[in-house]
Amino acid sequence: MKLLNSIALLGTVALFFNSCTDHQIGNPVQEDPSKFTEIASIDLGGEAASEITAYDPTHMRLFTVNNENQALVEVMDLSAFPAITKKSPIDVSALGGVANSVAVSGQYLAIAVEATNKQANGHIVVIDLATLQVLKSIEVGALPDMVTFSPDGKYIVSANEGEPNDAYTVDPLGTISIIDIPNGFSVKTLDFSHLEGAKATLMQDGFRIFGPGASFAQDIEPEYVAISDDSKMAYVTLQENNGVAEVDLINGAILRIHALGTKDYNLAMNAIDASDKDGKIALSTWPVKSFLMPDAIAYFNVGGNGYFITANEGDAREYTGFVEEERVKNLTLDPTTFPTASTLQKDAQLGRLKITTTAGDTDGDKDFDVLYGFGGRGFSIFNANSGTMIYESGKELEEKVIAAGWYDDDRSDDKGVEPEGVTIGWINHKPVAFVAMERVNAVAIYDLTDPSAPKFLQLIKTGSAPEGIIYVPAEKSPNKMGLLITSNEGDGTVKFFQMI
Repeated sequence: MKLLNSIALLGTVALFFNSCTDHQIGNPVQEDPSKFTEIASIDLGGEAASEITAYDPTHMRLFTVNNENQALVEVMDLSAFPAITKKSPIDVSALGGVANSVAVSGQYLAIAVEATNKQANGHIVVIDLATLQVLKSIEVGALPDMVTFSPDGKYIVSANEGEPNDAYTVDPLGTISIIDIPNGFSVKTLDFSHLEGAKATLMQDGFRIFGPGASFAQDIEPEYVAISDDSKMAYVTLQENNGVAEVDLINGAILRIHALGTKDYNLAMNAIDASDKDGKIALSTWPVKSFLMPDAIAYFNVGGNGYFITANEGDAREYTGFVEEERVKNLTLDPTTFPTASTLQKDAQLGRLKITTTAGDTDGDKDFDVLYGFGGRGFSIFNANSGTMIYESGKELEEKVIAAGWYDDDRSDDKGVEPEGVTIGWINHKPVAFVAMERVNAVAIYDLTDPSAPKFLQLIKTGSAPEGIIYVPAEKSPNKMGLLITSNEGDGTVKFFQMI
């Protein structure tokens, strides 16, 4: 494996020590979240060598999923940060299959490990942080894709995606597992079968159930978990289905699903660049509605009110046995709804845009009356109690990226900047959102003091295709300064940023 540590500016070291001293003597330094700068980096290999990351503040170690050549969890010592020392990795292949996610709380590291046969049940492997020895291997649902701890450290929660096999002949249930740590790591795995009666209403509101031959519970694919500050509720994205599930952790029950609806690209506030073959970068309105389909989700509380923020990446199902994605130019469009179809379907207009073939034929006559795309090219904020959207970023993320000269026009026909990751950090007693954009290799930073009116602060460059993003507050950081960490799947790097 390649190993490379880099420090952006040697002159910043003095700033680190000065800031550490201020924190240690009890005089908190006011940090400016509009001034994040890369200060360190480590290269763990190539593509897929750096996916999801978790930080252990007690031992000042970082754990990163590395699936480049074999299933590993890399271990890095940050005790002399910004110097980084790579330690012996945890060999996940000996624990089952590929690792998809890691999380840390108290004395434990949790690793989500899928089975060698992805349609079989996976495991959450619990590691003792002091010894890095396996304590427990707990069976959960098929394909545990994300794992996290509740803030109080009592629960481990996993989103078990339950993807079908490539032929789409075996489709396991999508499930959510709740592991009760004080109760001997007992596990309760929940599926969605009890909510099937709400299917029609949910689908009217934009929820998607469409897999061939799949039941309601089989078709649902949990993706990512956020947990409320009081550790009572979990909010789980159902990405391909375009929803968020609300889970009662205390009683071990999925309470309801919030359907997320669509984003109308025919509104000026939501304008997009729909073509990678028009020779320009220009945001325009188009007759397309796009499912939000969030990947990551994060919870935060302002003024006693709970909210969750979603990174609306979008994701199409693409298997040998079933493909839902098609370009607009290859469709038959309804002549009444689309009277200028021949022009609209040109490559330089809407022809290159990828949409789903599973929706849009509203009258059953084999042509498309509505065009539905994938993802929202931005982020949304919801009231956690009601599930009501209170903010949608519209075209702002892409506007900021275009202004910075970082927009990749080759992705215009797909899902644009593809916001994939999101996390919340508290800086100067204010909630700050970090939104990672996979196709821009960048993070957008927003002040969420007013959740209904986020304030843009900064764009920062990351490594290629940031997959995981975490924020370590100053009191837990190895050098007592707030620390943003991105794990970048495209080039296998982990990048470190601080406010200097």
